[in-house]
Amino acid sequence: MTDSQPTRRTLLRYGAYGAGAAALAGTAASWDRLTGADIPGRDDGSLVVATLGPAYGPEAIRTLTEGFKKVHPDIKLRINAVQAVDWSDFFAKILTQIAAGTAPDLVYVATEGVQLFAQRLGVPLDDWVKRDAEELREYFADVHPSLVESMMYEGSLYQLPVEFNAADMYLNDQVLKRAGADFPAADWTRDDFTALLRDMKKSSGSQFTPYFWTNRLWGGVVPWLFANDTNLLTESKAPGGSWLWDSFYPAAVREGRGGGFRWTTPQATHERVEEAYDYLASLVQEGLCTRPEGGNGQNLIGVFSTGRVGVTPAGGFWAGGLHLAGMKAGSFDAQYFPRWRTQRMQFGAAGYALLRTSKRQQEAWEFIKYAARRDTLMRLFETNQTTPARRSMLTADRYRETGPNHWQVFYDTLDKFPDTGPIPAPPQVAEVEQVLLKHTGTALASRRSVAPALRRMQSDLEKAMERDV
Repeated sequence: MTDSQPTRRTLLRYGAYGAGAAALAGTAASWDRLTGADIPGRDDGSLVVATLGPAYGPEAIRTLTEGFKKVHPDIKLRINAVQAVDWSDFFAKILTQIAAGTAPDLVYVATEGVQLFAQRLGVPLDDWVKRDAEELREYFADVHPSLVESMMYEGSLYQLPVEFNAADMYLNDQVLKRAGADFPAADWTRDDFTALLRDMKKSSGSQFTPYFWTNRLWGGVVPWLFANDTNLLTESKAPGGSWLWDSFYPAAVREGRGGGFRWTTPQATHERVEEAYDYLASLVQEGLCTRPEGGNGQNLIGVFSTGRVGVTPAGGFWAGGLHLAGMKAGSFDAQYFPRWRTQRMQFGAAGYALLRTSKRQQEAWEFIKYAARRDTLMRLFETNQTTPARRSMLTADRYRETGPNHWQVFYDTLDKFPDTGPIPAPPQVAEVEQVLLKHTGTALASRRSVAPALRRMQSDLEKAMERDV
């Protein structure tokens, strides 16, 4: 995470919470067959941790391995930085390792894979958390309960979040000045946002795009659904979880918490979903944004940094990404996502999932705790390539060199908007995401395309959610 290859690494971080998870479905579907095969693999006695390679450079691996060795000299650790172009490719390679009998003990998993890993591949951490409650009290006091709840499934905790990114709005200061516009207020509305885009368009040339966003689960259409007080799938809370909330969070903070999120019935044809799509289609029609591209926005840093894009949704990871791309502190800033019916926002988080096939589960738990320590994360996240899950790490000093000026929005998106929640990622997330991407592109071809495309999306989502992963 602290290597000298910022562009590729940062862009992969940009796609971390919106990349395809199709390989996970294959992993789950093949689980019975894979675990039934006793294929001997290379085993040197090490605890093996699999991470997405480009996001974990050599320096990050040294930081983790050397630091862990000082704390646990009796545990051999090997971190496999799997070289992959995105999360989908990464999970496909993990599947190959499982099939070859060389499965890692731990896998770094983002929100998209949390419930699928929990359902088919993962081990709940409940007993260890209860046993080591005093040791973990400081951790939970420093981590927002929404992040923890996003790592729960049906009452059990499967990961300790170490990082997250909420979809806030980044604005190019050069473009704001060109438009004669002020930095928006924290409580700005959807109409304020539209008016700002129009001012930007009037003051810029034909090659300029006021608003740019990518077609994916994280940071795509979903933030607009949340802002309009709806979601792609019906959202509720699983029962349970009081064993954790009562132990680590005060009553006022744990109120309304449960045993993890449930995303069930598709509601693509709900009037508020259609309203959100119609709004985005109107922006395309007016030339205030282009039809969204797929992928993880690999060209976005370039067009934003050169002033060809004015506004785009991104998380704390972009502070480091834009700085490493040459943008100075003060040349860009970040604000909350604008209010519509609500100002609820969305996030994606990540942490280490323990595989059931691991024969070193106690050692794996020690690594999970070590990886969530504040001193560990301070060393790993020096370049602001993500938003730390630990609130205490977000300080003025951390963002002095990279910016933005309003760095507080990254964690305040959780603290000041406690209903902010994770992107909808049920165990069937792979198919759900593919359906969303396919029909979103069609829906925004024109405003007349919205309703027919959403009807087709609804039908495909219903089929996807009926399938047993």
